[in-house]
Amino acid sequence: MVHDSTDNPDDARARKPPRATATDAPPESLAPPDLDPATTAGEDEDDALLPDILEESGAVGEEPLATGHEAIERAVRLAPTSPGVYRMLNANADVLYVGKAKNIKKRLSNYARQSAPQPARILRMIAATVTVEIVSTNTETEALLLEANLIKQLRPRFNVQLRDDKSFPYILITGDHWAPQILKHRGAQTRPGRYFGPFASAGAVNRTITALQRAFLIRSCTDSFFESRSRPCLLYQIRRCAGPCTREIDFPGYTTLVREATDFLSGKSHAVKQELAGEMEKASGELEFERAALYRDRLAALSAIQSQQGINPRTVEEADVFAIHQEGGFSCVEVFFFRTGQNWGNRAYFPRAEKTFTPEEVLGSFLAQFYDDKPPPKNILLSHEIEESELLANALSIKAGHKIEVTAPKRGEKKELVAHALTNAREALGRKLADTATQSRLLDAMATTLALPHAPKRIEVYDNSHIQGTNAVGAMIVAGPDGFVKNQYRKFNIKSEGLTPGDDYGMMREVLERRFKRLINPPEESAAKAREDDFPQWPDLVIIDGGRGQLNAVREIFTNLGLTQVSLMSVAKGPDRDAGRETLFMPEREAIKLEPRDPVLYFIQRLRDEAHRFVIGSHRKLRKKDIREAGLQEIPGIGPSRKRALLHHFGTLKEIERASIADLGKVPGVSAESARRIFEYFHPQPG
Repeated sequence: MVHDSTDNPDDARARKPPRATATDAPPESLAPPDLDPATTAGEDEDDALLPDILEESGAVGEEPLATGHEAIERAVRLAPTSPGVYRMLNANADVLYVGKAKNIKKRLSNYARQSAPQPARILRMIAATVTVEIVSTNTETEALLLEANLIKQLRPRFNVQLRDDKSFPYILITGDHWAPQILKHRGAQTRPGRYFGPFASAGAVNRTITALQRAFLIRSCTDSFFESRSRPCLLYQIRRCAGPCTREIDFPGYTTLVREATDFLSGKSHAVKQELAGEMEKASGELEFERAALYRDRLAALSAIQSQQGINPRTVEEADVFAIHQEGGFSCVEVFFFRTGQNWGNRAYFPRAEKTFTPEEVLGSFLAQFYDDKPPPKNILLSHEIEESELLANALSIKAGHKIEVTAPKRGEKKELVAHALTNAREALGRKLADTATQSRLLDAMATTLALPHAPKRIEVYDNSHIQGTNAVGAMIVAGPDGFVKNQYRKFNIKSEGLTPGDDYGMMREVLERRFKRLINPPEESAAKAREDDFPQWPDLVIIDGGRGQLNAVREIFTNLGLTQVSLMSVAKGPDRDAGRETLFMPEREAIKLEPRDPVLYFIQRLRDEAHRFVIGSHRKLRKKDIREAGLQEIPGIGPSRKRALLHHFGTLKEIERASIADLGKVPGVSAESARRIFEYFHPQPG
């Protein structure tokens, strides 16, 4: 979908449904700022995790069931006959279920009838209910929107829950500068310009932007960097920018490039390619072969974009395609985004739902939550007919300000798109189930090898990084039955002032004390979030990088904190730091040496390496911040003249950091020794 924020910025943002009181839901979180593709090219796109299967317990006792019926009957006596939303709460005031109804009194009466046959899931919900809260709305459409909003925020136990719900990235061509910039954007679309998206992932956006730069030579640098240029940067030299900063191209010429890029992203790709092909033939006819080669390369870049997009529909201009597949008690919803006749990526979701939910029930609840904070396209194509498709279409039409169609196509190209999405959903769930099974076997094997009481459901791995005590940072990564759980990762900026530079024991002590003191006495909001989260907050196994000395130091910390139920292990590198020759240490046990090809050892190496990657990345971010603030003068032997020569040669500090020693040595005035010092400054070996 294409948005132009110069018309009305608010049109591009999803509006929140009405709330009954200020206490119904927490305020919306602040939108993240614009993202520059140059700084987020390595951004991780976390894979969605399979949720825990909500197993059905045994038969519900008559006494708690009678108590629940009585609580619902009290609510029925006071319930209105108008549309609205109801919430069922347990004794701890946790929300069990959020539902909507055209007639609240009638809907609650269905739950209150003791003689009515109900599924086991509903009986368990009724038995746990202590009170019912009701919010009236003007229409059933408002009730649908409010229900979706509350489910996403409250995450009730008995509802289908959309998990791993991130905002999607867009491509923005800015409109507040005479030389527009192209960049990746998330969040509120308030900056003037044209927005194109959504794209399924940051990787898809980055690849598209890189290809667009090759095809249309639009700048990606910030306005401040643009205004400070006295000569073109490296992107101009490698033909990924037209160089408007130093007037290598005039205003009309650059405006033409921006128009062509906008037309291409707006769906006029055929016309743009024809125009470029005509210019190439014209240049070739005039024997200007260098200019013809430039047009040839631009055409090749456009073809590369379309080849990466895979399937591109002929008759579907704008649509989101949803297909659901269920297997083994899990559900997978595959979403494809089609805008301006182009495929802008797909993504698999694994919503949390009980096994008794049908595909139609899961998909219907999923859709309402999915579009709670996203602008819907004109067409929504489904693999299954959902019960309230007309109501959902009306609700989304009101939000979008134009007609939305929600259909399950039976024939033609739309049916082919749905079938393609269904195949992807089936394959994605198959891969996820296979990965989960493999992970479970590894965890079982780890429990056997290390003599753990049971297979760990949460493993925490700790590491720290610094350069002679500066920019010290600690990090924790988390793994479980579904692999790495990246939304649980944490970094710790070392704050203790009394630490001796390079005191690894002291740094680890600070990190672990901060982590587990907060776990023992969590703030109220953290405790509430932990109750809502399926994933355990307490680790079964803690792994640290180091030998017997580090293990004893951490064991002392755990003893002082009274932690006796958490297993502890340290991993010491082998001779010459060779992978496969590690030694494992555990309290009151002999050192453990596993065979180099042992899957458990390989798994432990992966855990340790992931912690190392994460902590090094965190350390480098701190270091880069210091470098930006201090400048190149902090490097011994690099004064203002060499700094100026380096910036003139490479364009940006980031490009200097990326350069090899050989490339640095090519800069006028930079000797081989200076090049080595510069390279080592940006690529140190952390302690």
